[in-house]
Amino acid sequence: MSSSPAIPVPRPRRVALFVTCLVDMFRPSVGFAAVKLLEEAGCSVDVPRLQTCCGQPAYNTGDRATTRAIATQVIDAFEGYDAVVAPSGSCGGMLSHHYPGLFDDDPTMKARAENLAGRSHELISFLADVLGVEKVAAHYSGAVTYHDSCSGLRELGVKEQPRNLLGSVKGLELREMKTPEVCCGFGGTFCVKYPEISNAMVGEKSADIAATGADTLLAGDLGCLMNMAGKLQREGSAIRVRHVAEVLAGMGDLPAIGEPERS
Repeated sequence: MSSSPAIPVPRPRRVALFVTCLVDMFRPSVGFAAVKLLEEAGCSVDVPRLQTCCGQPAYNTGDRATTRAIATQVIDAFEGYDAVVAPSGSCGGMLSHHYPGLFDDDPTMKARAENLAGRSHELISFLADVLGVEKVAAHYSGAVTYHDSCSGLRELGVKEQPRNLLGSVKGLELREMKTPEVCCGFGGTFCVKYPEISNAMVGEKSADIAATGADTLLAGDLGCLMNMAGKLQREGSAIRVRHVAEVLAGMGDLPAIGEPERS
């Protein structure tokens, strides 16, 4: 009697986490949250040690030579993975939208950059749109409001994905701002070049946040979060600021951005 052929078990997606500079230096818990979410979704996750900054600061200031050198190292670091995932729309957008154009005069490197671009994703978009994750097993007590960071929204189409996943978090109430899509004024080097304009923009954003009555602000880009957290704290606000991945991963009991670490 012949036995039926075994059904092949699909191997887990081999995913590389692009940690980002700000996560590495200021908020490592976001990286741990990203790994937790990806592993719970069935991925095998690596964090390549060769990775560096994505090159966005140099790119935004017009230093293409430095950006190309950085991009070349990043392309080398992330060769061979099924997907490259970043807990940041701006860094994810850099890899997926801007790398190929850096190598228009080098067909070999351009092809490698395009290959990386096709495998690069923002974290929440990857979970929802690629892996089909519809809910998470997390709890967060309180009302939150969500800021749409510019790069994630406008370059990568991240809008409903975080809101849908937040809807599955037990105890969480989402209260929308009047203008969640308006820039917070960070813009990377923009806030350094134009501090007065940046401060006015984040002031308008902090007022919109406060008007929701939410006790927590969430977003998917740490640069925006640090900018808004700084403004809220300077104004004496008690609103806590967290990366959306931390809440989705059930790590919402950690000190918020700008709060002292617990001993």
